[in-house]
Amino acid sequence: MSIRRSSGLVGAVALALVLAGCGSSSDGGSDSASEKTKTRVFTADNGKITIPANPKRVVATGYAVPALIEADAPLVGISSWKRGEPMMNKEDLATYKKLTKVAGEQAAETNYEAIAEAEPDLIVIGVPAPVLGDIDMKRLKSIAPVVAIGPSLPSAWRDLSRKQADAAGALEQFDAQKKTYDDKAAALAAKYKNVLPKLKLGHVGAYGDAAKGTFQREFNGSWGTNIAEDLGATYYGKVKKAGPGSAAVSEYPSIEELPAAFREADVLTYSVSADGSVPPSVKYVLDSKLWKNLPAVKAGKAFPYRYTEAATYGEALLTLDAIDKSLAPLLKP
Repeated sequence: MSIRRSSGLVGAVALALVLAGCGSSSDGGSDSASEKTKTRVFTADNGKITIPANPKRVVATGYAVPALIEADAPLVGISSWKRGEPMMNKEDLATYKKLTKVAGEQAAETNYEAIAEAEPDLIVIGVPAPVLGDIDMKRLKSIAPVVAIGPSLPSAWRDLSRKQADAAGALEQFDAQKKTYDDKAAALAAKYKNVLPKLKLGHVGAYGDAAKGTFQREFNGSWGTNIAEDLGATYYGKVKKAGPGSAAVSEYPSIEELPAAFREADVLTYSVSADGSVPPSVKYVLDSKLWKNLPAVKAGKAFPYRYTEAATYGEALLTLDAIDKSLAPLLKP
């Protein structure tokens, strides 16, 4: 369900519960009943949707999974999200493993019966808009109100995760985590203020294709660059032919274009796996003589970045630490 990769009806009792959850708050009854029936209109990728004002049972998929786990939302079911496991802290990982999996890694792997059995009062779909076609939205809507809040540009995870937390009624914990991130990013920006803003950087992402002889160059706003920008880094240049989503901030030149792409770079960075290992697509670049002859590489100013797929403030805290550790040599006289 990443930006790069696309992809029974409920019983009478469950349906009655959903309908009750979507009712008007003016129905009367006890305070508890009134609380359950309060609704609000929420603007999502799939339109203006009437949802519970205070959801009690939430199902999340895709990018909404780590965001809502961190925000301590009332989750009762989630999709698998293996790519995010290395970036979860011990407590969040335990929560992730414990929660019922109602979908796989791809949108097409949605288990509608499992979602119905979870009896959610809200479903938050965190996949890119083009992938919504792989989901039977009509079937989902028969279970509970559905809000689709998916990624566009890689750097949009900030607004995306906040909207997901807002829909789930979990902004308090979200805002606390955001403040922690903002404070740390500001401190690191101050630490590097006399260095980073003066440099032109280039980044090699993890999604090149060695078999095709290409590498991924990421510009400002991409997965490998957007968090470093919060420290004052600028990745120069722009995509030659911009497309939707990540294609607006990254491209896939042939390996022969390495000199033209990065000759002006004062510093080069590249994505590595969460454990620090170098993905084959990146190793292909690092092993190239063209790479080794780049001015920044010869000057010893090529640095790895871990956790470049961070899509929540909690995950991005790890990225900040990793970037700080990698770029520390720039502070030496």
